[in-house]
Amino acid sequence: MLSVFSEQAPRDIKVFYAFRIYDFDGDQHIGPEDIDEALRLLTRNSHELTPEDRQQIVEKVIEEADVDGDGKLSYMEFEHVITRAPDFLSTFHIRI
Repeated sequence: MLSVFSEQAPRDIKVFYAFRIYDFDGDQHIGPEDIDEALRLLTRNSHELTPEDRQQIVEKVIEEADVDGDGKLSYMEFEHVITRAPDFLSTFHIRI
């Protein structure tokens, strides 16, 4: 059985699990709070990004990816963004 973090795992499986990972509140959307939480965790809550920096990033992500204008990303919007990210398959894995 392939792990979702395997280099050989198919893109659709990786997208599905990445969406679930980033949907911190489990509401089936990735909203501004989810993106902010991901940024905090990815920077280990350090002072690399100020709250204002994080807010700008959150706004830019929503602006770029929110096709229907509801202020959050559906699975389909997330999938669309990921398919345009050439590094996604090679970076969403864990080497053991």
